[in-house]
Amino acid sequence: MRFGFHISIAGGFSKVVERATARGCDTIQFFSRNPRGWKYSPLNETEVKAFRSSIQSSTLSPVFLHMPYLPNVASFKSKFYKRSIQSIAADLQRAEQLGAQYLIIHIGHRMESSEDEAIEAVSQGIDQAFEEVKNDITLLLENTAGQGTEIGYTFDQIKRILEKVNDHQRMGVCLDTAHSFEAGYDLSNKDGIERTLEAFDQSIGLRRLHLLHLNDSKTPLGSRKDRHWHIGEGYIGLEGFRSLVNHPLLRVLPGIMETPRKDTVEDLKNMEVIRSLIEL
Repeated sequence: MRFGFHISIAGGFSKVVERATARGCDTIQFFSRNPRGWKYSPLNETEVKAFRSSIQSSTLSPVFLHMPYLPNVASFKSKFYKRSIQSIAADLQRAEQLGAQYLIIHIGHRMESSEDEAIEAVSQGIDQAFEEVKNDITLLLENTAGQGTEIGYTFDQIKRILEKVNDHQRMGVCLDTAHSFEAGYDLSNKDGIERTLEAFDQSIGLRRLHLLHLNDSKTPLGSRKDRHWHIGEGYIGLEGFRSLVNHPLLRVLPGIMETPRKDTVEDLKNMEVIRSLIEL
């Protein structure tokens, strides 16, 4: 398994590869803009060229771009629905410019809408973004913990969204371990992992799974509360992660950690722990 972290773009894209290298990353994920705002500037061509060159000179692969937090295409009733579609389209373009192969999106909140309406809203929003931007970027739906009115916390919900999107070839899934556990899929032991993967394969198909977000959970199984924690220190635990990273169906995938951090120290600790679990 190729391991990595979500890397900050503070100070510019020129610092991304340096930060990733310092953390021992094999793969990376990053934002292309402020994740908590709507406004953004066009990418600087000189900076993009330098960034792509630094990626190509490194061994980092694959490269994942993550959508900002604000877009929500899970409710037609949201005043930001159209703006959210434009945001997806913009990041599909930016992913291509930056040389990323994948774009990860949070599925969103249904608000006052029904589950069926939310699934229709997500699929239509993606269709519109794909119609506007036709490229080879794979859009990954990230499963949720089911907090509040979040949609996409069950594999069946994700399946229904994928089935409704017109261009199936451009779609995939990012499976977040903390979110899965918090939604009720037990990843803390081998049997639970096998049941979860069987359920995923039957609903969605493992061929759709392109990335794992490797995060422990600070909250118990089925809590429906999204709280990431350090590898092995949460309710999934070391044995859960040992089984995950060595599973024959998962070990071929990249694994990105989004564990809490104040500095590089926490990332180095989590990287050391996750690598120590690999069985040769």
